[in-house]
Amino acid sequence: QVQLVESGGGLVQAGDSLRLSCAASGRTFSNDVMGWFRQAPGKEREFVAAINWSGRSTYYAYSVKDRFTLARNNAKNTVYLQMNSLLPEDTAIYYCAADRHPYAVTHLSGPIKGDYWGQGTQVTVAS
Repeated sequence: QVQLVESGGGLVQAGDSLRLSCAASGRTFSNDVMGWFRQAPGKEREFVAAINWSGRSTYYAYSVKDRFTLARNNAKNTVYLQMNSLLPEDTAIYYCAADRHPYAVTHLSGPIKGDYWGQGTQVTVAS
């Protein structure tokens, strides 16, 4: 089993930036695809972004493309979500997630499923 722990959430104003971190531990594998989901009050959980093991392929939801950026530090088993130009509609609980694959994923063409989940971190963007 993989354990995922998020950190970095907080309260910011519109236009500010935040960087979320997700540290993975346990039975991690180099084929795992890491990503983020978010859930706002009264709404369903939605996909945000994903990154493959090498970090050379990413996939973003249209709503965050060009504002959010994913990166990973495999030596630390950590992925980062850099969020810029934050909007009030970005307010949500952000969850780290991982998909397990039997083979390396070299190209991401859509959202991940989420085989493992973190506990979530709150991001609040004031108007």
